[in-house]
Amino acid sequence: MLGVVVAGGSGTRMGRDKALVLLEGRPLIAWVVDALEAVCPRVLVAGRVSGWEGRRGLEDLPGVRGPLAGLAAALREGEEVLLLAVDQPWAKSSTLAALGQIGGTAVPVADGVRQVTCALYSPSLASIAAAVTAQGGSLQSMLDQAPITEVGPAEWGSWDEDGRSWFSVDTPADLRRGRKLFGTPGF
Repeated sequence: MLGVVVAGGSGTRMGRDKALVLLEGRPLIAWVVDALEAVCPRVLVAGRVSGWEGRRGLEDLPGVRGPLAGLAAALREGEEVLLLAVDQPWAKSSTLAALGQIGGTAVPVADGVRQVTCALYSPSLASIAAAVTAQGGSLQSMLDQAPITEVGPAEWGSWDEDGRSWFSVDTPADLRRGRKLFGTPGF
């Protein structure tokens, strides 16, 4: 299973590169990489050609926007991809490991919304991802065309998950709210 951090966004709502925003003295990307490395033998950083601190970078597919760009590039590696966005520093490694145990394509659902940037993707989706990217689609629209296992609150709740793994830091207010709700990240 390959861990992939999607880190190619411009961070316009944050006002700067989200990957480098500090949380408890560490950049968000450090928290996310640590959580993935706890369960994945290899971690790549999509959207950053130069990677990050010794991790290999993975160039997003040209002309594709959003996390689908990084996922489509990662699926070309031919492995299951455990995807996590750079702005999800409270992700729990136990949740990531539980997703990996499901196999195939497993996507948590919270409040009726698929949590596509904290999910496991099968390499069999590579052709669907390529077709959807060519049409200008999104990760959500790709999943509409794919066989997936939706993991609901009853199941992910049994993993001692409370939603922190997909809590997204898009703005400075989100960062303050996450600190208040979850404290210091701990994978």
